Amino acid sequence: MDPKRFSLYGNTITADQDRKALAWQQMFVDKFHYDPDEQYQLSVHDNPQLGDVLGIRDIRRDAEGDPIDPATGIVISTIRMGFGHYRIAMAGASAARAMGRTPYWLDLLAIPGITQDAINWWNTNYSKYSRISQRNAAFDKYVWESVTSGDKTLPGLNWLLNNQAIGWPWRFLKANARDYRKSELFANLHRALPSDMPILTAHMWNCMGAVAGGMTNVVDMMFDNWPMAFQLTEGATHAVQSPSGYYGFRIMNQFDEDDRILNPTPADAIRYVGHHVDHELVEHIEVDCAARLTRMRNGEPRRFLLTMGGAGAQRELFKAIIDHCRPMIDRDELTLFVNLGDHADNWEWLRAELGPAASSVQLHRTWEQAQGFADSIREGQAHGLHVFLFDNTFHGVYATNYLMRVSDVLITKPSELAFYPIPKIFNARVGAHEAWGAIRAAELGDGTIETRTIPRTLQAIDLITQETDLMELFCDCIVKNKHIGVYDGAYKCVALATGTTWERRLDGTIDRG
Repeated sequence: MDPKRFSLYGNTITADQDRKALAWQQMFVDKFHYDPDEQYQLSVHDNPQLGDVLGIRDIRRDAEGDPIDPATGIVISTIRMGFGHYRIAMAGASAARAMGRTPYWLDLLAIPGITQDAINWWNTNYSKYSRISQRNAAFDKYVWESVTSGDKTLPGLNWLLNNQAIGWPWRFLKANARDYRKSELFANLHRALPSDMPILTAHMWNCMGAVAGGMTNVVDMMFDNWPMAFQLTEGATHAVQSPSGYYGFRIMNQFDEDDRILNPTPADAIRYVGHHVDHELVEHIEVDCAARLTRMRNGEPRRFLLTMGGAGAQRELFKAIIDHCRPMIDRDELTLFVNLGDHADNWEWLRAELGPAASSVQLHRTWEQAQGFADSIREGQAHGLHVFLFDNTFHGVYATNYLMRVSDVLITKPSELAFYPIPKIFNARVGAHEAWGAIRAAELGDGTIETRTIPRTLQAIDLITQETDLMELFCDCIVKNKHIGVYDGAYKCVALATGTTWERRLDGTIDRG
């Protein structure tokens, strides 16, 4: 750990902010009895959930598995914080496997020690506040929107948020200092890996910990489409999903709370790569979009996939959507797939809310059931209301990816799923940082604008169910976007980490260098 004044690409914070960032670090040191000399032994084990599907193998803190092979492997580093960071990591793993690498899955929350302790503590608070934001309009407007965007709120509240490290808005440089100081505590874990091992990180804490641990070949798969200072890590290559995101990170747009012009992120530290999407989804874009249009023209019920995020927020919205869709389901105009992920408590709540109507729900509780159902409707038909619920995060997240290929429309908040190649309806965001995900998709033509109220979400469902023009527009844009490389981000991240080349030519062929 380096006690000197925090700096990011030559941009410093105030002495008071630096003291608070170091005090934040010390809080975790004291709370979890951090040992700066702690040693880690790591080995590789088969992943029991998605090893066969994505080829991933788990890195665990033991010496009982296989050794890590830096010549053939690539570390995919992530955490369960929401579902988006798992989803990004799965895209990286899928692309790595397609490019001949073995993806080693490193979930910092699965490693006993300071990583697990510190991240669990913060994650509990993050999930709580994101849920509160959806149930309390005042908290959402005056607290959560400000923390997640950096925009000013009520004068006294604005002072409080900006005075305490825990409330520092994510857009500002001081939040980067706070998060880097905590992530320095993860250095010993990363020192147990070969320093030049290629590693893709799906969250900034993973990235910061890897750099603090001396790793030199770190590619950070950047999330969202709203530049925020806490995503940058000096010493890593930042793989950004959009040109607007690239520019915002390049100039550190408004990363200073007083709007000073900052030194830019160096050009060799940032790349525009495109959206982070699984190989299986990108590879089959033309086939899957053609199937959507064929089903529509044959008069089959429109297939909607409604997916819950990792924090389990917005369940009242889910109930409103299901209630609205039920008459259309009964008339066989619409088929609804609802993926609740691993939120069993939300299923109990929803079942009670549905009352006697819950008996008509077709419930899929295992990966085998979900996979078998999706495979059966790839060429066949689908009817009714289906709920998917799992006992682990891997299946809870990946079921959405797998169902995407046999769905017509995805209903989601504009977080990481905003970047996926399927027609999308965006319901209200959970945090202002998500707003630009919907803007990106709407301009690319593969999704709606953000529907900020339930009536507007329901309007979009009705329109896409009853009309054909939006489906035709979205599918046409998705195919065109593929041909210009919009969805190739995961491949390019692997190429950056492994020192290879991966480019999609205009004729659709791939240049692998």
